[in-house]
Amino acid sequence: MSIDGVSGRTSYIGSGILDLRSQLDTLSEQLASGKVSNTYAGQGSGRSLAIGIRTQLNSYGSFADTATNVNTRISVANLSLQRLVAINSTVKGAAVSAGSTLDNTGQTPGQKTANLNFFDSVDMLNARSGDRYLFSGRATDTAPVTPADQILNGNGAAIAGLKQVITERQSADIGTSGLGRVIISSALTPTSVQVGEDFAANPAAIPPVPASPFGLKLSAISTTIAGATVIQPTPTPPAAVPPSPLAMSVDLGATNPQDGNSVKFTFKLPDGTSEDIVLTASAATPTPANSFAIGTNSTATAANLNAALTTAVTALANGPLAAASAVQSGNEFFGQPPMRVKGSAPFGDNTKFGLQVNNKNVVAVTGNTLLSGAVATDSIGVNFAVGDTISVNGTNITFTTATTGTNDGTHIPVDSNITALLGKIDALSGNVVTPSIVTAGAIVLHTGTVNNLAITSTSAGFASLGLTSPVTVVRNGGATALTAGTPANTVIWYNGETGTDPARGTAVARVDQGITVQYGARANEQALQTQLQNVAVFAAVTTKSTDINASGKIAALNQRIAQNLAVIPGTQTIQNIQADLAGAQATIKSTTDSQNQSKVISQTLLDSIEGINTDEVATKILALQTALQASYQTTAKLYSMSLVKFI
Repeated sequence: MSIDGVSGRTSYIGSGILDLRSQLDTLSEQLASGKVSNTYAGQGSGRSLAIGIRTQLNSYGSFADTATNVNTRISVANLSLQRLVAINSTVKGAAVSAGSTLDNTGQTPGQKTANLNFFDSVDMLNARSGDRYLFSGRATDTAPVTPADQILNGNGAAIAGLKQVITERQSADIGTSGLGRVIISSALTPTSVQVGEDFAANPAAIPPVPASPFGLKLSAISTTIAGATVIQPTPTPPAAVPPSPLAMSVDLGATNPQDGNSVKFTFKLPDGTSEDIVLTASAATPTPANSFAIGTNSTATAANLNAALTTAVTALANGPLAAASAVQSGNEFFGQPPMRVKGSAPFGDNTKFGLQVNNKNVVAVTGNTLLSGAVATDSIGVNFAVGDTISVNGTNITFTTATTGTNDGTHIPVDSNITALLGKIDALSGNVVTPSIVTAGAIVLHTGTVNNLAITSTSAGFASLGLTSPVTVVRNGGATALTAGTPANTVIWYNGETGTDPARGTAVARVDQGITVQYGARANEQALQTQLQNVAVFAAVTTKSTDINASGKIAALNQRIAQNLAVIPGTQTIQNIQADLAGAQATIKSTTDSQNQSKVISQTLLDSIEGINTDEVATKILALQTALQASYQTTAKLYSMSLVKFI
């Protein structure tokens, strides 16, 4: 029989001790780390679920970072919007209460306020969060709005700013005559008054030149005068290809108006508004404002109405029209692309050469050639007859009896010479620059600089002047149309991304697996652009203190700016943008709250898989330590035994 050694007999005891020791080490690591295991393999059957939960928790962290960044950007943008709302209130209040007192710079205190707030507005729209511009749409690395000083004053001599564009448009709208580019005349009869749009068009040209977009446009005419006849705005002269400039008129007829009767002229202004001129017949002396004197007959009364209308239109053109022109300049300057006046003021003289013609002696006509005469005399080939007419810019020159007939601005005896006729044509067209003349047997017509020239006649003698009706001569230069500005000649105010899609969609952030928020903005959104351009226009307009129409201009400007800054139903407001951003923030908050709740639940579940019960582990450690101590003692006794001690 063999006898095993101590080591052989106690190897099982040693392995048991090692196993206890391993368990104790594992429990000690769990107690120290708070985890069941430092490896997924040690987590048992729950390891797959733990991996998924931990991935979800990591995504919550990423979404939380995104939410923090987006909330910061929205908060900064909202601060700008809040300031812009305050600016709207301030400037609107200044426009309402500004009055018309001008300082040495030609501006009211309200306009000074607008100037400061315009610079502030540009700063607000150029707001940044980190390295990101908030009102540039997708072009987040580009400042959306050009510096305020450049917008107002331009960038050097070659690149025009808003002030220059306003000046150009006002010159074009008011016109060199100061009548808002309308022509006031006696029309077809001495008892009538006609208002016609400035004939900047040339419908006879190939291709036809359309009517000018500048100045006052005719809307309607009405009267309370019994027996008077009105003609509503009608294309005059009719063009083969429209549009033609319009003319409207009132004919008093043979009967004088009664005291208190009135005539109302309605005009459309460049910014889409309308203004009325109401003139009342009066027998009072002196004639009250906005009235016309009742003369001895309807012809004299019509002349007084003509004069009163000229005065009223002058005030309208240099007052409300000038203000409306500035507002429309803002609409065009802040457009994409900006629009500017094509051509330049002042207008220049233009000429029209007639055909070379001979007199009845078969000799080239001269200025002394008569308008009617016997055979073999120095007179035109076919005589003018009494009652024949030549219309000059809507006003008739009527031929009267030879020698003794009426000879004034609108009448000429048939035996007058060509020079006399040309002088009357020049007078009616406002030509005081270069007289129309006859040279080498041909008439040379000059427009002058005040009006274009439109002559018509059905008289047989007209062709003997070497002219064919209608005769249309458009002045050189001047403003005849609008043209698109370019970066080379006009300040482009908006430099951000321009798109047709909603501005909010230019910045999108994912705040949860299936939830995104939109928080983009463009400085050229309707609400922002409308406010910016109206504040800019208010700040840009200047008025000479010596201008007798200054108060009318300033009052009209104040009124328009206040109206344009008010809330207009159906249009976007800054508060709408704020509401959009507030909605995005609300979505972020609700999503973040939901994620925080889910995070707690997921963390609890993960802890149940990965975590430990420290009390339980501590108890196990104490039990293992006791068992291990007992094992050590037992093993020590076994190793100390010997056969001698046993015997």
